[in-house]
Amino acid sequence: MTWKWEPRGEPTAALVWGVSLGAVAFAMILTGILFAFFGVAPIPAFVTIVERTILDARGLSEVVRRSIPLMLAGVGLTLAFRARFWNIGAEGQLLIGAVAAAGVALFSGLPATLLLPTMFIAGFLAGAAWGLGPALLKVRLGVNEIITTLMLNYVAIYIVRWLINGPWKGRSMAGFAYSDMFDPAAFIPTLGATRLHWPTLLLAILAALLVTWLLARTRFGFEVRMMGESPEAARYAGVDFFRTTLILVLVSAGAAGLAGVGEVAGIHRRLVDPGSLSIGYGYTAIIVALLARRNPLAALVTALFLGWVAASGDVMQVALRLPSQITGVTQGLVLLSVIGAEPLLRYKLVRVRKTQPPTAGEVA
Repeated sequence: MTWKWEPRGEPTAALVWGVSLGAVAFAMILTGILFAFFGVAPIPAFVTIVERTILDARGLSEVVRRSIPLMLAGVGLTLAFRARFWNIGAEGQLLIGAVAAAGVALFSGLPATLLLPTMFIAGFLAGAAWGLGPALLKVRLGVNEIITTLMLNYVAIYIVRWLINGPWKGRSMAGFAYSDMFDPAAFIPTLGATRLHWPTLLLAILAALLVTWLLARTRFGFEVRMMGESPEAARYAGVDFFRTTLILVLVSAGAAGLAGVGEVAGIHRRLVDPGSLSIGYGYTAIIVALLARRNPLAALVTALFLGWVAASGDVMQVALRLPSQITGVTQGLVLLSVIGAEPLLRYKLVRVRKTQPPTAGEVA
């Protein structure tokens, strides 16, 4: 008897969730080993983290708060990844969405009732426009979207820095650069004394429901799925790659722009340095989409998990006295574990009976 890998059919939902949870559990085991290397007992460390995040009301609100931009950007990326458009630019799209919202808050002079809705619309359109260039380059010239979307992240970073150190520099600026504070009418409401800006959370949930409906119930969703599963078959079926790619990128990048509005108007309430505005939310959203297996509703769950990882970083630094980089390492371990587990969804290990060679008598 011997064993070999054979291709499996379409994996069941139970298998997908089982493999994903197994990958996350493996990443947590590796994180525990990392704790031990720093002289911290893994099990008490995880108990402390859970007590100060999930089991603490304020800590739980911080977990959800950090999950909101991951939900919005992650849901958008699930749509792009479904069509094999590898949008790595959610970070830049988030920052540009924040810039657009800040511009409306600082300079529009709109009535209070129109200010927040206009900021959200501006953030969505700005994020969508930031993704439009790479989409056009891909469908018209065949330029790799990974490179173009990634490079535009750095352009967005320098635009924000230029604005807060130049034309939008705050009159009261001292030390770190930032813009003037927004008018209170431009503040997104938060839940009680927490920083959980609940309207953006509702928007993220609605976005997940909308993208799920688009993928499952519309011709556009059917075309997106065909492009992702078999581009050749999609062309044969007459799918308009130009139109479909532009629409899905506008939605995907626009969702990241909405995440930027939530951060600038719900947390900081002024335009601040990009390193403070986004602690890598756009990049972490890639892990959210991959861990969710490109499922918009599952992205809400994986965003909460990675939001917990991000919030746990504060506990690791303060209570456990671990280095700040431990959060990024944990996220990397999760990503590597998920990618490493991918073959288990495509192949299965089967037992094969060895055939015995015929004897001389049998041959005769």
